[in-house]
Amino acid sequence: MRRTAVVLALSASLGLAACSGGSSSSQDQAGTAPGAAAEASPAETGPSLASAPASFAMCSSCHTIRKGMNAVGPSLFGVYGRKSASLTDYAYSDAIKASGKTWDEATLDTYLTAPMKDVPGTKMTFAGQPDAAKRKEIIEFLKTVK
Repeated sequence: MRRTAVVLALSASLGLAACSGGSSSSQDQAGTAPGAAAEASPAETGPSLASAPASFAMCSSCHTIRKGMNAVGPSLFGVYGRKSASLTDYAYSDAIKASGKTWDEATLDTYLTAPMKDVPGTKMTFAGQPDAAKRKEIIEFLKTVK
């Protein structure tokens, strides 16, 4: 379990560096201000990447799971059941704004298979996850991120 958490944290750090983007916040990927105390209650820290499946590592290279903390992509906190392009603090593409999607199992599965094919013009340049089992893992994890 600890090894998985370390791999996920490393993947997220490398992915964010590779994207050359970042959050508009002064907080890091874990959601704490640089130099902040390491001790915090679960209610203060929110969901953890330690509980994410390995298949989520690619997602975490551009998305956070922290409420109110966007990165290259919008925060995935509370995404399951949410209407697409509904966060007011993220600049979505016109394509995703016009999609009218609500992120449930079926729409997430289709989108994650091939985002640019499902919503032509999306800013999400991820080619897609062709493995149905891995998409299911990601979707099941997203259901818990709230």
